[in-house]
Amino acid sequence: MKAEIDSTAFWPTNRPIRYVDLFCGIGGFHTAADSLNIGMECVFACDIDKECRTAYKENYGLEPKADIREVDAKDIPDMDILLAGFPCQPFSIIGSREGFADTRGTLFFEIARIIEAKKPMGFVLENVRQLASHNGGETLRRIIEVLEGLGYTVQHKILNALNFGLPQKRERILIVGWRGNVSGFAWPEEKIPMKPLSEVLEADVDERHYVSDRILRARKKAHTAKVTPSIWHENKAGNISSHPFSCALRAGASYNYLLVNGERRLAPREMLRLQGFPDTFRLVCADGQTRKQAGNAVPVPMIKAVIGAALRVRKN
Repeated sequence: MKAEIDSTAFWPTNRPIRYVDLFCGIGGFHTAADSLNIGMECVFACDIDKECRTAYKENYGLEPKADIREVDAKDIPDMDILLAGFPCQPFSIIGSREGFADTRGTLFFEIARIIEAKKPMGFVLENVRQLASHNGGETLRRIIEVLEGLGYTVQHKILNALNFGLPQKRERILIVGWRGNVSGFAWPEEKIPMKPLSEVLEADVDERHYVSDRILRARKKAHTAKVTPSIWHENKAGNISSHPFSCALRAGASYNYLLVNGERRLAPREMLRLQGFPDTFRLVCADGQTRKQAGNAVPVPMIKAVIGAALRVRKN
């Protein structure tokens, strides 16, 4: 008997769902897509950072292109869904917050250029939560206006990695869209129990990660933790707090402002675990580069949940 065709299916059912991974970093979106176990296929990736490209190729067997601004859209394979954690520094509270006035901020329009040319069925974008309030909300309104003008139904929401099993307080805005009208989308609301820090931290780390006696004495004098193990966080004002989870990892400063039990800095593998990368992820770059990569990465379980929800929509 001939198989019945599901007329309400939005995504392809007779072949792998193909995606591109823009501003891919070390592949948080790629790991998330793989972990859905539905056979998604990455057909293109790009990142301007050479070290990230090295780590990506080693772990996924695909060599990313470099500067997206130099890639002709016609040279990008056809895709079903576009995934991108576009550069966040222009909108971050840590950065200058210049938004589209910053060259990196204009890289959103590279995403729009590719969407317009390739017309994917949908997309999932990620950025810092400050994007929602940047310039009084005008920046986000402009982004949504551009995406809707290309023919997409768009939704956005701020999510926290803490609610997806990771011991890291990392709030990010997710923007999802589909070409045309769809139904059945719901943001993932389940709160997965947080993995304890004891399952993230290494039992034995190299001495180089420990702070000096001077820093250790100053920290212990200034603060007493109520829980162990804990991550101690020192803010710009010098105030110290500690929690059974990490504050958001950063590309540039996590090594100095986050301390395990006030005694040592996070090791690269621990930082990757805080982002949800499996221990099978191979470390092929120097420690400093891996720490930077982890700070720039996306929280894998959170991205997995959002991609999964985006793929469950039906045609209207």
